[in-house]
Amino acid sequence: MPGPLHGIRIIDLTTMASGPLATSILADQGADVIKIEGPGGGDGLRTIGPSRGGLSAVFASFNRNKRSIAIDLRKARGVEILDRLVASADVFVQNFRPGAVERMGVDADRYRGLHPDLVYVSVSGFGEKGPMAQSAVYDSVMQAYSGVAMHQADLETGEPTFVRSVVCDKGTAIQTAQLITAALLARERGAGGQHVRVSMLHASLAFLWPDGMQNYSLLGEGVSAPLQKSALPMIRPTKDGHIAISYIQDRQFLALCKSIGREELAKDPRFATADPRSRNARELQALLVETLRENTTAELVERLAEADVPYATIGDPRTIHEDPQVIATDLLIETDHPIAGRLRQPRPLGDFDATPLEFPRGAPGYGEHTAELLREIGLGADALGTLERDGIVIARAPEPNA
Repeated sequence: MPGPLHGIRIIDLTTMASGPLATSILADQGADVIKIEGPGGGDGLRTIGPSRGGLSAVFASFNRNKRSIAIDLRKARGVEILDRLVASADVFVQNFRPGAVERMGVDADRYRGLHPDLVYVSVSGFGEKGPMAQSAVYDSVMQAYSGVAMHQADLETGEPTFVRSVVCDKGTAIQTAQLITAALLARERGAGGQHVRVSMLHASLAFLWPDGMQNYSLLGEGVSAPLQKSALPMIRPTKDGHIAISYIQDRQFLALCKSIGREELAKDPRFATADPRSRNARELQALLVETLRENTTAELVERLAEADVPYATIGDPRTIHEDPQVIATDLLIETDHPIAGRLRQPRPLGDFDATPLEFPRGAPGYGEHTAELLREIGLGADALGTLERDGIVIARAPEPNA
């Protein structure tokens, strides 16, 4: 049986990261996602980063399980083709700057007027109003603006630091995918379609807030001492490498101290319970590091596992596919892509026992499904030829990997 979203059709007018990843999550879950790409090569992410055959690794991950049609929406006939595709769709997603879709004639008011059951989703950077509404946004810009970079600041210098992953893009994508399924559920319950708006700024603040902003959430008097960043879990050096150890609960800290022969630390009033332990974290870190450096990583792993102290060795992106736990739970898959060649990616997230997820199809070539999709809306080979000659659409078969 196909995935849980089988039968849902999504028109994907997004580019780069947050929008494409949101729709890719839904495509993994069985939705038919039609990626609309413009002239000139389509989504700019196609060629950014490591690539083969003209298809980048990051694009392949953000756009798998989709079909691509290349249309020039600057021309009236291009919009007419999009209109016909939208007529059979459940969801429309766009991430242009505010005002752009209105100028193009593909805005929410128009399409929801034609199709009241349509879920129309607008993903913006800073929102649709305010002094930053028209500003260009990338993940690094949003990490800086939303406070993520300052939350990651160096403990010694206070210098803001980026997370070396597009966390704001990916956080926005995950939350957008959930908002879409919530809107579809509301429609199923009789609410009809609706316009769903989400900004990267809102999603990033929501993502950061519960832990990253805990020192600033409780207002007024009577609040206990703020959490010190030095109290957060750290990666610690061993005799031959590094290890991550967490001891949030007092019993875990006691177990850690016993396992490394430092029981006196668990009796020290500065460290015995969570609140003073967080306030005296720097002193504690120095004492722990002194002992941990005397042990190899393997020795610590054995002791911590036996004591049931949360720990982890340091995974290497180059070899994570060889990790026994990753292998045991079948988290990664390898496939042969007709353009990019052999690919390794995570399998679709989640295990549904009633609606299992199907083996993912690779990301589409630029305009790969133009002819197929035109046929589905009743336009044959003659119409395709005319539209191609007039520069309204681009139809390309995938080129074999060189």
